[in-house]
Amino acid sequence: MLACAPPEEPLVGVIFPWWGGLKGELQHPLSLSTWWGTWSTGRRAGEHRLPHPLGMMMIRHMKILIVSDIHANLEALQTVLAESHDEMWVLGDLVNYGPNPSEVVELVRSHASLVVQGNHDYAIGSGSDPRCSDAFREMARAMQEYTEPLLDEDQRAFLRSLPRTAARTIDGYRFFLCHATPTEPLFQYCRAEPARWAPEIEGLQADIVLTGHTHLPFTMNLEKLRIVNPGSVGQPKHGAPMACYAIWDDGLLILQSCRYPVEETVKKILSLPLPMEIRSQLAAVLLSGFLPSRGEQLAI
Repeated sequence: MLACAPPEEPLVGVIFPWWGGLKGELQHPLSLSTWWGTWSTGRRAGEHRLPHPLGMMMIRHMKILIVSDIHANLEALQTVLAESHDEMWVLGDLVNYGPNPSEVVELVRSHASLVVQGNHDYAIGSGSDPRCSDAFREMARAMQEYTEPLLDEDQRAFLRSLPRTAARTIDGYRFFLCHATPTEPLFQYCRAEPARWAPEIEGLQADIVLTGHTHLPFTMNLEKLRIVNPGSVGQPKHGAPMACYAIWDDGLLILQSCRYPVEETVKKILSLPLPMEIRSQLAAVLLSGFLPSRGEQLAI
């Protein structure tokens, strides 16, 4: 394994609208200094091989599918599951906004080896407020009223019982999983900004932090940790209707996206017993990757 030590400066890689797939060599939308390259000779942009903490000795090879923010989008999840993997880790928000909450919950229960709780899982499981941003508050409320009766008590109990955080060591690397941030696992929004993430990782005993919640894929090296957000499987916010996820494979972290039959999901959304305004907004978000009538990216 040919690898070099990570740079001393914060390394930020972000994902941008690109209909052909996820690309990495573009201007940072948040006006941060951006460096996107490779840590290993011959690797493609978007792929970063980490120096192994135990040197050249690998304990066990695992290929892990890392997903987040599925939001009851069955078609997107089924498409992503076609990616070969040994384990699947889920960073929360299985439900809400999408038409197939029960099917998604069961698919995750049968396939995932690690699942942490997202704010919508908490809200649906306990009948509480998911504390969304203002732009999505009405959509979340309407879809929560639709979703709750579709889940039986066992499924709601599963969502309630999910852990807020999880830790796992694979191939000698220490992973820390959360939906939002390590200090506030459910509700805090934290994009790819080193100044905001620095206090979040202080004292954290991990090599890699996996997070979701913002629906915006990024990878960032900060101090001695790598922070990775795979983006959203079921309601992507990077400006294209493509399911986003990440792959861990032999010390390599790869941000991926793929097309899925979004038209089938949109057709289901438009047939839901909800006000037309809500249905139209939900469909527009899936088709565009942005909030209807707004040009800015919004966390949900």
